Amino acid sequence: MPTLFDSLRGLTWPARRRALGVLPGTHLSRLRGTAPELSEYRLYRQGDDPRQLDWKLLARSDRAYIRLAEDRSLLATWFVVDASASMAWPEATLAKWRTAVALTLGLASVALGAGDPVGLVVAHHSHARLAARSRRGTLREMVTMLESLAPAGAVPLAPLLADARPGVRVVVVSDFLGDEAEVRSAGRALMAGHCDLHAVHVVAAEELDPPTRPIRAVDPESDRIARPFDETMRTAYDARFAEWRRDTATAWRHAGATWTTVSTADDPALAVRRIIGASSGASVVEAAGR
Repeated sequence: MPTLFDSLRGLTWPARRRALGVLPGTHLSRLRGTAPELSEYRLYRQGDDPRQLDWKLLARSDRAYIRLAEDRSLLATWFVVDASASMAWPEATLAKWRTAVALTLGLASVALGAGDPVGLVVAHHSHARLAARSRRGTLREMVTMLESLAPAGAVPLAPLLADARPGVRVVVVSDFLGDEAEVRSAGRALMAGHCDLHAVHVVAAEELDPPTRPIRAVDPESDRIARPFDETMRTAYDARFAEWRRDTATAWRHAGATWTTVSTADDPALAVRRIIGASSGASVVEAAGR
C-alpha cells in the first residue's frame, strides 16, 4: 500500500461543482468576495458588503464598484464501499474486495493530501463507519478498518447514501450487482443537494473473461441461485453483461455522476488517475446548474 500512496503523491482531485464549504481549501467555492484572487468588478448594489468596495476605483471614476474574488474551500469526501458477499469473488483471491480497498485508500490519500476531510461508510453487517476527518492518522484508521473486514451477506447500499450532507463529494465503490437502480436513485437525490457523485464499478477479470470449461455458477449472495455454465451460455452471458455495463454506465452519466469501471487486472494507481480524470471534463455540470 505505501507504494500506491507514493505513486499518487502530489496528485490533485478537482471538484465537479463549486464547493459549499466555508473553511479555506483548494476547491472553488460558491462564496465569492474575500479571497485575495481577483475575479472581476461589479457595480455596487444595495445590500453588498461595503468592505468589498474598491475605494481607489471610486476615487478615479466616481462610481462605486466592488471587487469579486474566487474563494476556495475544503470539500469533504465520503466513501461508501460495498462489502457484500459478491465482492469476495473470486473466493481464492478476494480480488474484487482487494481492488475496492486499494481504490478507496488511493483516492482517500489524494483527498487528504489536499487537506479535505475524508469519511468512510462500509455496507457490512458490522455497520463500519468513520467520521470525516482530515487529521493525521485518518488514512491509517481507514486501512485498519478495511483490512479487518471480510465481505459477506447482502447489506443494501442505497440507505447509506441518505446520510450524506449537501455539498460533499460521495464516492460509491461497488460491483453494483445488487440494488444498482436504488443506489442510482439515491445518488440523484444527493446531486440535487449539490453533491459531487462518483460511481466506481469494480469487476473481476474472470467476470469479463469467464472460463471456457463447463462449470456450475452459484450466486455468492444466495446459494439457492445456481445454474450450469457452458460455452453456449457463455456467449449469451458475454453479450448481456456487456449490454448491462454499457446501459448502466450511460444511466449514471445521464444522471450527472461519473462512472469508471475498474477490472481487478488493472493497476490501482492508474485506475485512481482515471477516476480522478473523469472529474476534469465535468465543469459543465456546474455551469449548467448555476
